Amino acid sequence: MYDKEKLERVRKVKSDWEETTLKKTLDRFPERKEKFETDSGIPIERVYTPDMLEDFDYERDLGMPGEYPYTRGVQPTMYRGRFWTMRQYAGFGTAEETNERFKYLLEQGQTGLSVAFDLPTQIGYDSDHTLARGEVGKVGVAIDSLKDMEILFEGIPLDKVSTSMTINAPAAVILAMYIAVAEKQGVSPDKLSGTIQNDILKEYVARGTYIFPPEPSMKLITDIFDYCAKNVPNWNTISISGYHIREAGATAAQEIAFTLANGIAYVQAALDAGLDVDQFAPRLSFFFNAHLNFFEEIAKFRAARRVWAKIMKERFGAKKDKSMKLRFHTQTAGVTLTAQQPDVNIMRVAFQALSAVLGGTQSLHTNSKDEALALPSEHAVLIALRTQQVIAHEIGVTDTIDPLAGSYYVEKLTNDLEEKVWEYIEKIDQLGGAPKAIEKGFMQKEIQESAYRYLQQVESGEKVVIGVNKYRIKEETPTDLLKVDPAVMERQCKKLESLRQERNPQRVAETLQELRNAAQSGDNLMPYILDAVKAYATLGEICGILREVYGEYQQQVVL
Repeated sequence: MYDKEKLERVRKVKSDWEETTLKKTLDRFPERKEKFETDSGIPIERVYTPDMLEDFDYERDLGMPGEYPYTRGVQPTMYRGRFWTMRQYAGFGTAEETNERFKYLLEQGQTGLSVAFDLPTQIGYDSDHTLARGEVGKVGVAIDSLKDMEILFEGIPLDKVSTSMTINAPAAVILAMYIAVAEKQGVSPDKLSGTIQNDILKEYVARGTYIFPPEPSMKLITDIFDYCAKNVPNWNTISISGYHIREAGATAAQEIAFTLANGIAYVQAALDAGLDVDQFAPRLSFFFNAHLNFFEEIAKFRAARRVWAKIMKERFGAKKDKSMKLRFHTQTAGVTLTAQQPDVNIMRVAFQALSAVLGGTQSLHTNSKDEALALPSEHAVLIALRTQQVIAHEIGVTDTIDPLAGSYYVEKLTNDLEEKVWEYIEKIDQLGGAPKAIEKGFMQKEIQESAYRYLQQVESGEKVVIGVNKYRIKEETPTDLLKVDPAVMERQCKKLESLRQERNPQRVAETLQELRNAAQSGDNLMPYILDAVKAYATLGEICGILREVYGEYQQQVVL
C-alpha cells in the first residue's frame, strides 16, 4: 500500500527526530516508565509511523464495510443506517418485579431486552430445591416454569422486541418457554428475534454454571441449531461468549482466541451432526467484553471480525457472506467497577462503551455505577442507558464508519492482536481443539496466570485504579442500593405449589417420559422439551430427567 522509497524517507525522518528533538526532551524529562504495553503484553511504541505497516494491504486487511474480511464492520452503513441495539441486562427477584423493570427500560428508550436469571435457574433447579436456598432471585429473575415466563413478558409483544437470554446449561428449556409464551401471544416462532447464550464451553473454563458433561451438552447445542434453523429462523442460536473469559482474568488476545476456538468447536460439532455450515452459521453470534485499555479494545473487535471471517471461509468453506460475519453483543467490564467512589464507574463505563461503538458492536449493555455493591438501582440503570444514548446522538462518532481506520496505531495493534490470536488457536488445535484444551486445563491455566499478573500490577501500583490504590478518600456507606426481598423464595415456592395442583399431572408425566426416551435414543430434544414446557413441567423436572440420562459434570481442578 505504501511506496517503498517514501517509507525509507519516513524512517529517516523518524531517526533524525529521535536523535535531535526527542533526545533533548528525554534528557530533561524522562518518560513516566521504562516500558509501555497493552493488557495483552503488546509493546506500545512511542509513536506510530507508516513504516510499521510496510506489508499492510488495504483489500486484504481492511476492505470496505460490509465486505470480507469485515474489519471495518459487518454492515455497509453501520450506525449511519441504524444504531446498535441498546440492550440493558436486567433481572432480579420474581418475574413480576423484572417485568416492571423491563417496561421501565423500554419506556426510557431501550431497544432490546436482556434477561438475567438467578443461580438456581442457571443450573436447572426449581426455587423449592434444597440447593436453591438463599439464592432465589438474588442475581437474576427466578424462572421455574412457563407460568413464570408468561408473567415475565406480560404486556410485552414478542414480535416487536428482540430478547437476549443469558442462560447456558438449560438453554433449550428457557428457549422452549419463550417460544411457548410467544405462541400464547399469537406470535409464531418465525417472527421471534433474539439470542440465547447457549455457550457451555466457556462455563467449563470461566463461569461454572454447567450441569451436564461436555458431550451431551454439545448435543443439546446442536439440537438447538437444527431446530431453530427450521422453525425459528431469525433467532441467534448461540452467543459464543468471551465476556466471562475476560472477567475471569484473560487478556484481550486470550479473550478473542479462546472465544473463537470455542466457536470452531461448535461449528465442527454441528457439521459432525450433519448440518450444513451455511444453514446454521448465519445465526451464530458472539458476546465480548469492553475493558479499560481503550485502543486495544477497539483493535480487539476489529481483529476478531477479521479472524472469524478467515476461519469460516478458509477452514469451514462457508459460501454465504452472512456465515462469515462476526456479529456481537458487548457488555462493559463488570470486573473493572469499584465499590470505592462508585460515581467514577460512570466514566469507566462511558469509555468502555465508546470503545465498543468505535469497534463496531451490534448490541451493547452498559453496566450501572453501583454494581460492585448490589444489583443496579433504577436510577443507576437510567444513567447507564443514557450513556449509550449520548454516544449515539450527541458526540458525532456514529456519523462515519470505522472512524479510526488508517490510524497507524490502531491498524498495527489490530495486526498484532490477530497474530497473537492465531498463535493461541494453533496451540489449541495442537491440543485437539477447544474441548480437549479445556479438559487438559490449558485455557484455565492461561487465564489464571493472566489474572494473577493483573492483580500483582494493581497491588504494586503499576496499574492505577482510581479510588483503590490511588486518590483514595473517606466515604460514607451508600444507602440507596437495591435489595432483593428475602421473601422471594417463599413466594416462588407457593407459586410452584399452586402450579403442581392446577396442572394435569398425567400429561406432565407423559411428556417427561417421552423426553427421557428421546434423550436415551439420541433424538433432537427440542420438540420434546417444548411439549413438556407446554404441559407446565418445571425447569427442575425437565433438567432432572436429563441429569438422570446424561449425568452431571465434575469440574477439573487446575493448578
